[in-house]
Amino acid sequence: MAAYSLSIVGVLVLCFLSILLAVYSGSSKGRAGALSGPVLPLDDDNLLYRIDRVHMNAVEALPPFVVPAILAMMVGVRPVTLATLVWLYVAIRLIHVAVYLRGGKAAKGGSIRTILYVSGALVTIILIAVTAVAAIH
Repeated sequence: MAAYSLSIVGVLVLCFLSILLAVYSGSSKGRAGALSGPVLPLDDDNLLYRIDRVHMNAVEALPPFVVPAILAMMVGVRPVTLATLVWLYVAIRLIHVAVYLRGGKAAKGGSIRTILYVSGALVTIILIAVTAVAAIH
């Protein structure tokens, strides 16, 4: 497993990001006197909503990426290939968090958020394909 140390650290960064965003979301709601659960109004101009939504985006994106990453290690995907995909995905997720939390036009959807979403999905699809090929051979 030492060969996969970079990939393992990358997966742990994704998990840690999810936890950090959960704490940030919860503490932000607490400071604002908001109840746990959905934030109203559901509006990208609302910072509290964006904080909550970026946390939920991270949670939603975690399993579809982490499961194939772990399976990739189990079936022997080349360590460099896996590490490249993992860290590319980490970079996409971190940029997404920064863009969404910053707010403004980019946070309202459209080109930047769409590009990040599609990029993350494509990296995940590539990871799944690479893992499937390794599992078959």
